[in-house]
Amino acid sequence: MTLDAETTAHVTLETAAGVAILTLNSPASRNALSLAMIEALSGRLDALAGRHDLRVVVLQAEGPAFCAGHDLKELTAHRNDPDRGRAFFDRTMRACSALMQQIVSLPQPVVAAVDEMATAAGCQLVASCDLAVAGPRARFCTPGVNIGLFCSTPAVALSRNVAPKQAMEMLLTGVPIGAEEALRIGLVNRMSADGARAGALALARLIAQKSPQAIRFGKSAFYAQSEKPLSDAYELASAVMVENMLAEDAKEGVSAFLEKRAPTWAEK
Repeated sequence: MTLDAETTAHVTLETAAGVAILTLNSPASRNALSLAMIEALSGRLDALAGRHDLRVVVLQAEGPAFCAGHDLKELTAHRNDPDRGRAFFDRTMRACSALMQQIVSLPQPVVAAVDEMATAAGCQLVASCDLAVAGPRARFCTPGVNIGLFCSTPAVALSRNVAPKQAMEMLLTGVPIGAEEALRIGLVNRMSADGARAGALALARLIAQKSPQAIRFGKSAFYAQSEKPLSDAYELASAVMVENMLAEDAKEGVSAFLEKRAPTWAEK
C-alpha cells in the first residue's frame, strides 16, 4: 500500500487508496487535547470533508497513549486569570464539543484505531467516531471522578455508545476497562490481534469499496433519525431513501445487481 504523507504540528495526514489516516502526533503530552491539538484536528477534518477521493478516515495516535484527554497543565495555568480561568475553560470545552460533533457530521465514516490508553476526553474521542478498533493493549477510562472533575462531556458520547449502566459504572468509578470489555459493551467494534492500525485499515478499505454517495446519505441519516421518535425517524429515513434512490450510484448499483456485474460508482 502506497502512502502519501503530509505533516503539520500535532496531527499528521497520510492517504492511501481512498483512505485518509490522521495521526495524533504529540506523544510527549500523551496526545492531550490542548486547544492547539483540538484546532489542528478540527482543521484537518475540515479539509477532508470536501475530499471526495478520500472515502474513509482512520484516526490513530503516536506514542504511549491514544489520547490523555484535556491538557490539565494548560487548563490549570489559566486559574491565575482574572476570571479564575472561566473564559478559557469555556472556550476549550466548546471547542472540544464542536470537534466531537464535527466527527459525527463529517461525510466520511471515521474509524478510531486504539492501541494504548484513551482517557477522559480521549475516550470521548473514540466514542465520537463512527467505528473503533482496539489492539490488545488498548484501555479506556473516564477517570475525572478521581480528581474531582466528573467527565460530563465524555458522558455525552459514551452514553450514546454503551448501555446506561455500563456508562455510569465507567463514569462513577474511573476504573479502566480493557479491549475485551470495551468490545463486550459496544465501545469498540472489534479487536485486532495484529494491532488497531492494521484492523482499522482493513475495515476502512472494505468500506472504501462501497458507494460514496450511499455512505454519505446513510451516515447523515443514521445520526439524524437516532434521536427522533419512531414515527419521525421513519419519516426522515423514508425521505432519505427516496433521494438516495434518485442518486446516480443507486441507479448504477441496482442495475449492476440485476445484470450480475460489479458496479462502477460515479466517484472514482
